[in-house]
Amino acid sequence: MRRSRWLLIQRVLRWAGAALLAMTLGYFLAAWVGSAIPRNADWQQPANGVEIMVETNGIHTGIVMPITNDVVDWRTVFPSAAQPTPSGELPTHIAIGWGEEEVFLNVPTWTDLRPQTALRILAMGGRPIMRVAHYVRPAPSEWHRPVRLRPDEYRRLAADILRQLPPVPPGRERRTYPSFEAGALNYRSLGHYTIFNTCNTWVANRLAASGMRIGRWAPLAGGVMKWVEPPEPSA
Repeated sequence: MRRSRWLLIQRVLRWAGAALLAMTLGYFLAAWVGSAIPRNADWQQPANGVEIMVETNGIHTGIVMPITNDVVDWRTVFPSAAQPTPSGELPTHIAIGWGEEEVFLNVPTWTDLRPQTALRILAMGGRPIMRVAHYVRPAPSEWHRPVRLRPDEYRRLAADILRQLPPVPPGRERRTYPSFEAGALNYRSLGHYTIFNTCNTWVANRLAASGMRIGRWAPLAGGVMKWVEPPEPSA
Protein backbone atom coordinates (compact mmCIF):
# COMPACT_ATOMS: atom_id res chain seq x y z
CA MET A 1 0.00 0.00 0.00
CA ARG A 2 2.75 2.43 0.94
CA ARG A 3 4.69 1.58 -2.22
CA SER A 4 1.69 2.11 -4.49
CA ARG A 5 0.94 5.41 -2.76
CA TRP A 6 4.53 6.56 -3.25
CA LEU A 7 4.41 5.56 -6.92
CA LEU A 8 1.20 7.58 -7.34
CA ILE A 9 2.82 10.61 -5.71
CA GLN A 10 5.82 10.27 -8.03
CA ARG A 11 3.54 10.14 -11.07
CA VAL A 12 1.61 13.21 -9.95
CA LEU A 13 4.87 15.10 -9.39
CA ARG A 14 6.15 14.10 -12.83
CA TRP A 15 2.89 15.18 -14.44
CA ALA A 16 2.97 18.46 -12.56
CA GLY A 17 6.58 19.05 -13.54
CA ALA A 18 5.84 18.27 -17.18
CA ALA A 19 2.81 20.58 -17.15
CA LEU A 20 4.83 23.39 -15.57
CA LEU A 21 7.59 22.96 -18.14
CA ALA A 22 5.07 22.97 -20.98
CA MET A 23 3.39 26.13 -19.67
CA THR A 24 6.76 27.86 -19.25
CA LEU A 25 7.89 26.95 -22.74
CA GLY A 26 4.49 27.96 -24.11
CA TYR A 27 4.73 31.35 -22.41
CA PHE A 28 8.14 32.11 -23.86
CA LEU A 29 7.10 30.87 -27.30
CA ALA A 30 3.96 33.02 -27.20
CA ALA A 31 6.07 36.01 -26.06
CA TRP A 32 8.45 35.50 -28.97
CA VAL A 33 5.65 35.19 -31.51
CA GLY A 34 3.55 37.99 -30.03
CA SER A 35 6.44 40.43 -29.94
CA ALA A 36 7.28 39.71 -33.59
CA ILE A 37 3.82 40.70 -34.86
CA PRO A 38 3.87 44.48 -35.38
CA ARG A 39 1.35 47.10 -34.45
CA ASN A 40 1.45 50.28 -36.55
CA ALA A 41 3.37 48.32 -39.18
CA ASP A 42 3.59 51.24 -41.62
CA TRP A 43 5.14 53.66 -39.14
CA GLN A 44 8.44 55.26 -40.10
CA GLN A 45 10.67 57.30 -37.80
CA PRO A 46 10.66 60.97 -38.88
CA ALA A 47 13.83 62.85 -39.71
CA ASN A 48 12.91 65.48 -37.12
CA GLY A 49 10.71 65.43 -34.06
CA VAL A 50 10.72 64.86 -30.32
CA GLU A 51 13.53 62.53 -29.30
CA ILE A 52 12.70 60.03 -26.60
CA MET A 53 14.60 56.94 -25.50
CA VAL A 54 13.54 53.40 -24.74
CA GLU A 55 15.68 52.08 -21.91
CA THR A 56 16.27 48.65 -20.46
CA ASN A 57 18.31 46.89 -17.81
CA GLY A 58 17.74 43.54 -19.48
CA ILE A 59 14.63 42.77 -17.43
CA HIS A 60 12.58 45.97 -17.28
CA THR A 61 12.04 48.63 -19.91
CA GLY A 62 11.07 52.29 -19.58
CA ILE A 63 10.39 55.41 -21.61
CA VAL A 64 12.76 58.38 -21.30
CA MET A 65 11.34 61.80 -22.20
CA PRO A 66 12.40 65.45 -21.94
CA ILE A 67 11.24 67.11 -18.73
CA THR A 68 9.46 69.84 -20.66
CA ASN A 69 8.69 70.92 -24.20
CA ASP A 70 5.78 72.46 -26.11
CA VAL A 71 3.71 69.30 -25.61
CA VAL A 72 3.93 68.59 -21.88
CA ASP A 73 5.75 69.81 -18.77
CA TRP A 74 6.23 66.74 -16.58
CA ARG A 75 7.06 68.97 -13.60
CA THR A 76 3.35 69.74 -13.36
CA VAL A 77 2.60 66.01 -13.15
CA PHE A 78 5.42 64.61 -11.01
CA PRO A 79 6.66 66.94 -8.22
CA SER A 80 10.02 65.16 -8.15
CA ALA A 81 10.74 66.27 -11.73
CA ALA A 82 11.27 69.82 -10.48
CA GLN A 83 13.78 68.80 -7.79
CA PRO A 84 17.59 68.67 -8.17
CA THR A 85 19.18 65.29 -8.78
CA PRO A 86 21.77 63.87 -6.32
CA SER A 87 24.44 65.68 -8.37
CA GLY A 88 22.75 69.01 -7.60
CA GLU A 89 21.68 69.60 -11.20
CA LEU A 90 18.08 69.88 -12.30
CA PRO A 91 16.95 66.89 -14.37
CA THR A 92 16.59 67.29 -18.10
CA HIS A 93 14.71 64.01 -18.64
CA ILE A 94 12.47 61.61 -16.80
CA ALA A 95 12.31 57.86 -17.28
CA ILE A 96 8.95 56.24 -16.65
CA GLY A 97 8.51 52.55 -15.94
CA TRP A 98 5.64 50.52 -14.54
CA GLY A 99 5.63 47.40 -12.42
CA GLU A 100 4.32 45.40 -9.49
CA GLU A 101 4.23 47.38 -6.26
CA GLU A 102 5.99 44.93 -3.92
CA VAL A 103 8.76 44.33 -6.45
CA PHE A 104 9.33 48.01 -7.24
CA LEU A 105 9.31 49.03 -3.58
CA ASN A 106 11.09 46.17 -1.82
CA VAL A 107 12.97 43.94 -4.27
CA PRO A 108 16.22 45.62 -5.37
CA THR A 109 17.75 42.25 -6.43
CA TRP A 110 16.31 38.85 -7.36
CA THR A 111 17.68 37.41 -4.12
CA ASP A 112 15.31 39.75 -2.25
CA LEU A 113 12.24 38.30 -3.98
CA ARG A 114 10.37 36.12 -1.48
CA PRO A 115 8.91 32.86 -2.84
CA GLN A 116 5.44 33.75 -1.54
CA THR A 117 5.59 37.08 -3.40
CA ALA A 118 6.58 35.38 -6.63
CA LEU A 119 3.82 32.79 -6.29
CA ARG A 120 1.24 35.46 -5.50
CA ILE A 121 2.23 37.46 -8.59
CA LEU A 122 2.15 34.33 -10.77
CA ALA A 123 -1.26 33.29 -9.48
CA MET A 124 -3.07 36.58 -8.93
CA GLY A 125 -0.90 39.43 -10.15
CA GLY A 126 -0.51 42.57 -8.10
CA ARG A 127 -1.10 46.26 -7.64
CA PRO A 128 0.92 48.43 -10.07
CA ILE A 129 3.14 51.38 -9.36
CA MET A 130 4.90 53.85 -11.65
CA ARG A 131 8.61 54.47 -11.20
CA VAL A 132 9.95 57.86 -12.28
CA ALA A 133 13.71 58.29 -12.57
CA HIS A 134 15.39 61.63 -13.18
CA TYR A 135 18.31 62.05 -15.58
CA VAL A 136 20.62 64.85 -16.60
CA ARG A 137 21.40 64.75 -20.33
CA PRO A 138 21.28 60.93 -20.72
CA ALA A 139 23.62 59.62 -23.40
CA PRO A 140 22.42 57.20 -26.08
CA SER A 141 23.72 53.67 -25.62
CA GLU A 142 22.77 50.04 -26.10
CA TRP A 143 20.67 50.40 -22.94
CA HIS A 144 19.20 53.81 -23.82
CA ARG A 145 18.10 53.74 -27.44
CA PRO A 146 16.86 57.02 -28.96
CA VAL A 147 13.86 57.22 -31.23
CA ARG A 148 12.08 60.26 -32.70
CA LEU A 149 8.35 60.85 -32.63
CA ARG A 150 6.34 63.45 -34.49
CA PRO A 151 4.86 66.11 -32.17
CA ASP A 152 1.36 64.61 -32.53
CA GLU A 153 2.74 61.15 -31.76
CA TYR A 154 4.52 62.43 -28.68
CA ARG A 155 1.32 64.18 -27.62
CA ARG A 156 -0.54 60.87 -27.86
CA LEU A 157 2.21 59.13 -25.89
CA ALA A 158 2.07 61.72 -23.10
CA ALA A 159 -1.73 61.63 -22.98
CA ASP A 160 -1.74 57.85 -22.74
CA ILE A 161 0.78 57.91 -19.88
CA LEU A 162 -1.33 60.49 -18.05
CA ARG A 163 -4.34 58.18 -18.35
CA GLN A 164 -2.44 55.59 -16.33
CA LEU A 165 -2.36 57.86 -13.26
CA PRO A 166 -5.11 58.19 -10.65
CA PRO A 167 -6.63 61.67 -10.30
CA VAL A 168 -5.25 64.05 -7.68
CA PRO A 169 -7.62 66.24 -5.64
CA PRO A 170 -7.38 69.97 -6.48
CA GLY A 171 -4.66 71.72 -4.52
CA ARG A 172 -2.86 68.48 -3.67
CA GLU A 173 0.42 67.13 -5.02
CA ARG A 174 0.78 63.60 -6.29
CA ARG A 175 2.07 61.40 -3.44
CA THR A 176 5.51 59.83 -3.83
CA TYR A 177 6.93 56.58 -2.49
CA PRO A 178 10.65 55.88 -1.99
CA SER A 179 12.66 53.84 -4.47
CA PHE A 180 15.76 51.73 -3.93
CA GLU A 181 17.06 53.20 -7.20
CA ALA A 182 19.12 56.34 -6.68
CA GLY A 183 17.42 59.41 -8.11
CA ALA A 184 14.04 57.71 -8.59
CA LEU A 185 10.66 57.85 -6.87
CA ASN A 186 7.46 55.85 -7.21
CA TYR A 187 3.90 57.02 -7.84
CA ARG A 188 0.57 55.21 -7.72
CA SER A 189 -0.72 53.94 -11.04
CA LEU A 190 -3.86 52.41 -12.47
CA GLY A 191 -4.23 48.93 -13.90
CA HIS A 192 -3.37 45.44 -12.72
CA TYR A 193 0.02 43.76 -13.02
CA THR A 194 0.09 40.12 -14.18
CA ILE A 195 2.55 37.88 -16.01
CA PHE A 196 0.55 38.74 -19.13
CA ASN A 197 0.46 42.48 -18.41
CA THR A 198 4.03 43.16 -17.34
CA CYS A 199 6.22 46.23 -17.14
CA ASN A 200 7.28 45.54 -20.72
CA THR A 201 3.79 45.10 -22.16
CA TRP A 202 2.93 48.40 -20.45
CA VAL A 203 5.81 50.16 -22.22
CA ALA A 204 4.92 48.52 -25.54
CA ASN A 205 1.29 49.57 -25.18
CA ARG A 206 2.23 53.17 -24.49
CA LEU A 207 4.53 53.29 -27.52
CA ALA A 208 1.83 51.70 -29.65
CA ALA A 209 -0.62 54.37 -28.51
CA SER A 210 1.74 57.00 -29.91
CA GLY A 211 1.61 55.30 -33.30
CA MET A 212 5.13 53.85 -33.16
CA ARG A 213 5.78 50.41 -34.62
CA ILE A 214 6.08 47.88 -31.81
CA GLY A 215 5.25 44.24 -31.13
CA ARG A 216 1.66 43.22 -30.42
CA TRP A 217 2.44 41.45 -27.11
CA ALA A 218 5.84 41.94 -25.52
CA PRO A 219 5.98 40.73 -21.89
CA LEU A 220 9.79 40.48 -22.00
CA ALA A 221 12.31 43.27 -22.39
CA GLY A 222 13.82 41.83 -25.56
CA GLY A 223 10.42 41.90 -27.24
CA VAL A 224 10.33 45.68 -26.77
CA MET A 225 13.95 46.53 -27.49
CA LYS A 226 14.14 44.65 -30.79
CA TRP A 227 11.88 47.32 -32.31
CA VAL A 228 14.26 50.16 -31.37
CA GLU A 229 17.56 50.37 -33.21
CA PRO A 230 20.66 50.88 -31.04
CA PRO A 231 22.54 54.14 -31.72
CA GLU A 232 25.35 54.20 -34.21
CA PRO A 233 28.74 53.77 -32.49
CA SER A 234 30.57 57.06 -32.10
CA ALA A 235 33.65 57.52 -34.24
